[in-house]
Order: sequence, then structure tokens, then C-alpha cells
Amino acid sequence: MTDTPSETIGVEHRGAVAILTMDRPTKLNAMTPAMADRLVTVLQRFAIDDAVRCVVLTGAGERAFCAGSDIRQLDEFHTPWAFRNRADYCATIRTFPKPIIAAINGYALGGGLETAMACDIRIAATTASFAAPEIKLGWIGGGGMAAGLSHAVGPSNAALMILTGDSIDAATAERWGLVSSVVPPGELLDAAVAMATTIAARAPIAAETAKLNLKAAWTMPLNDAIAYEKDLQTICFTTEDASEGRAAFKEKRAPVFRRR
Repeated sequence: MTDTPSETIGVEHRGAVAILTMDRPTKLNAMTPAMADRLVTVLQRFAIDDAVRCVVLTGAGERAFCAGSDIRQLDEFHTPWAFRNRADYCATIRTFPKPIIAAINGYALGGGLETAMACDIRIAATTASFAAPEIKLGWIGGGGMAAGLSHAVGPSNAALMILTGDSIDAATAERWGLVSSVVPPGELLDAAVAMATTIAARAPIAAETAKLNLKAAWTMPLNDAIAYEKDLQTICFTTEDASEGRAAFKEKRAPVFRRR
């Protein structure tokens, strides 16, 4: 099922999986303020929609996932304060409570790379490439570039990408840990949807809690993170879905999770 068409962000549903497509292929899916607003609005809607259990984010066309912000429109922010407070779609992705997978079909540049890193899992086509090119234009990334790359590829590789602005190919991204897998372009979306469908079949409260737990593992001191994990586990264990999981195991059948 497809929602009302949009020239900026396409929305499609396949069961409990929602596919969001940055749809501006003639401009390498460069993000405009209108696209950012639309992406934020759609994700906010999905966050409270129990019918959506996992999201796939990709780009239209064969050339690009997203080439970052549309540089031609950046001068429309008339003050530094307006620029600083523009719609932060990367923050919305990072704080989205449900699992979200990036299917990276081509260029992931600047804000496009930050968008991919804000997702929980990244799968790339063999034709994908990744860069933090802002330094070539006189500025740096502002959507989590340094933090995301440092966590994903390590401080030395992050410094290499940010200080040169040069790109890496999909094979290097996989070797460095920036993406989980690399597949042929024609198989990318199906692979991402298959993974999303598997995740969507899991207990949704547990999946959302697992996201919280993973973020805590990065941001909390070790002892605090482990204590937090125990608390989260206790919360999950008391849900109806956990009871259903235990019953299904005993009865040797597939569980039916209802997000309760």
C-alpha cells in the first residue's frame, strides 16, 4: 500500500514494514527544508502507529541514497539562529523508537551519511559510496557526523574521512563496520525489506526496548549500562508479549505478539 504521493518523501507499506524513499533523484535526493519537514512529520506519525513495526529508509533512483542538504537552499536561512534551529531530521531518526534500516543505494554524502548513520542498521549496494565532504566547502557536518563515524569506523578512520572529505566505497565501508552487508543494487531493497520483516515479527516492545538498551551501551558508564539493562529486561519480562513468548515456547508454536 502506498500513501498519498509526495514529490519529496515517498511512503509505502508492506505489512508491518514502512518504506520511506527520499524522492528527488535528479538532485541526488539532496534534502530540502520541505523534505526534512516531511520526513520528520512521517516518522512522528509512525512512532505512534502500532501497525508500523519497522521502517526502511532509502533513496529514489540508482545514483544516490542522499547527497546531503541542498546547498543551493542553504542561503535561505537568513540568520545563523535559523540555520541552527532548522528541522533536524537526523535527530528525529536517532530518537525514533522503532527499528529503522538504511538501504543505501548510491551516494551517501554529508547529511546523507549522517542520515544513514542515524539508522539502526545499514545495508549498502555495491555501487554505494560514503563521504563527509563538508570540509571541501568550508564547514563541517552538524548532524552527528563526528560522533557517528567515530563509533562506526573508529577515530582514525573517522578523522581520515572528515579531514580529507574524500569518499570510501561500499567494500571499505563494510570492512570498517560502517555497513552490515553489501549486496548487488537490484537486491538491495528486497534484502532490507526481508530484514525489516524479520524484525517486525519479533516482540515490538522488546525491539523498542532493545534500541534503548543499545543506545545506553554507547552513552552510559559500563556499570550503569548493565544496571539499566536489567531494569529494561524486567520491564519487558512483565509484558503480555513476554508471557505469550513463553507460552508459545512451551506449546511449540509461533508466538503472536500484540505490543502489550
